[in-house]
Amino acid sequence: MFTAQIIIYILLGFAAEMIDGSLGMGYGVSSNTFLRTAGVPSAISSACVHVSEIFTTLVSGLSHLKMKNVHKGLFFRLLFTGILGGIVGAYLLVNFESRELDIVIDIYLLIMGGFIFSKIFRKLGKPREYGNYTIPLGFAGGFTDAMGGGGWGPVVTSTLLASGHDVPRTIGTVNTAEFFVTIAETTTFVAMIGDFKNYTQIIVGLIIGGMIAAPLGAYLCKKIPVKLMLGLVGVLVVILNTYKLLKHTGVI
Repeated sequence: MFTAQIIIYILLGFAAEMIDGSLGMGYGVSSNTFLRTAGVPSAISSACVHVSEIFTTLVSGLSHLKMKNVHKGLFFRLLFTGILGGIVGAYLLVNFESRELDIVIDIYLLIMGGFIFSKIFRKLGKPREYGNYTIPLGFAGGFTDAMGGGGWGPVVTSTLLASGHDVPRTIGTVNTAEFFVTIAETTTFVAMIGDFKNYTQIIVGLIIGGMIAAPLGAYLCKKIPVKLMLGLVGVLVVILNTYKLLKHTGVI
């Protein structure tokens, strides 16, 4: 039955996935911020977001594959360490939260966001090849994603774009790998938390909205001009992480 509450979660899932599918980040951060503000506990909020992301990242990944936005080498470099980082992060979140770690991540992402935004004022050269540093980057992305309820895209996509890599293929590959990382994180959350019956409306709403938006986001990723996309990503990263930093430091 569609209640007013579930419609709100559908709209939230749609908006979050439109941002994530086209810009490579934002689903987890925006969804998790809304749920935490509504009073949902951190571990439960992150778990609900990741259950819904299994479906949204599947549709998004398939859409990016169809649009030929996926780089095979980068995909496998991110995949296995991303899964490991996600499992470790989910385990630690259920047992304890670290405000200090959140602050460090927020500051790092603010710097990356500013660097990405600055690229719109410079001449773009030939995209760089993906190096082996993407292997530990996958672990960092998976870890922060599970701990913060959203961080895979901001950490991995931001770092790769700031390093001068191809924009559509970076976003498409990161989103496709996220499906498998999300499964690992969700399995860990379900095994440790168990019952989600009281949060069914949240999960179902996020799934419906996200699955509707995923193909549209992948299409936009291919169509948005590179400099405009870099500008939008940079602004998004700065806004989201300024808010998170102010919250983690107790300013708001």
